Amino acid sequence: MSVTRAAGTETTAEAATAAEPQPAPGAIPPSTPLVARAAAELVGTAALVAVVVGSGIQATELTQDVGVQLLANSLATVFGLGVLIALLGPVSGAHFNPAVTLAEWWTARRGGAGVTARETAVYVPAQIAGAIAGAVLADAMFGEPLVKWSTHDRSAGHLLLGEVVATAGLILLIFGLARTDRLRFAPVAVASYIGAAYWFTSSTSFANPAVTIGRAFTDTFAGIAPGSVPGFIGAQLAGGVVGLALVALIFMQGRTESPQPAG
Repeated sequence: MSVTRAAGTETTAEAATAAEPQPAPGAIPPSTPLVARAAAELVGTAALVAVVVGSGIQATELTQDVGVQLLANSLATVFGLGVLIALLGPVSGAHFNPAVTLAEWWTARRGGAGVTARETAVYVPAQIAGAIAGAVLADAMFGEPLVKWSTHDRSAGHLLLGEVVATAGLILLIFGLARTDRLRFAPVAVASYIGAAYWFTSSTSFANPAVTIGRAFTDTFAGIAPGSVPGFIGAQLAGGVVGLALVALIFMQGRTESPQPAG
């Protein structure tokens, strides 16, 4: 009798759970405090930039071959980004990127799942602060000046086009995974895309306004001159718009037809 009652209780609990509204794919549980999510975005972005800048410094110290330097830099970024998304995704969504946050806010205000305006206003400064801290940390670990503006000019038009392409592809990937309920593959998919984009885009795929700002603080392999930052950020935001347009076009939801009466 006790077994039957326990089984019945379990079935009732399962039914109640199934009846409750479930969070949309990729949505952050509302019970996660905003301060925890902001901390995850700050720490995650800092760690990402530390990986990018630190591996770039390490690579230039080990070899003079630019191809090998880029290979080492891209591999470290792929592994580091994948780990960070897997670790912090359940807390904040692992945006680490104002372009992603703004794109999610835009989809949310149009009826989709995503961050609110208030959350966006917290996420973006946290990401920028984290990116700067990550660059300073990487310089500190390798005995470089903590803050030294980069002299690496990246203002050429073809590099800006590369940023549009890189960011559009990133937004298309992330929101395409969300539309098809495959966000569980994000750690591998997003990291793999960024690793590939290091090589197929002329700009080596910054695709991230916060990371771009952070990389201006270090005059090392991964740096970008402050004068090139506004152009890169403008290209990234334009790429975000293109990416959302592609998501709307490719993953267009068809209209459900009403069943026709028989006969």
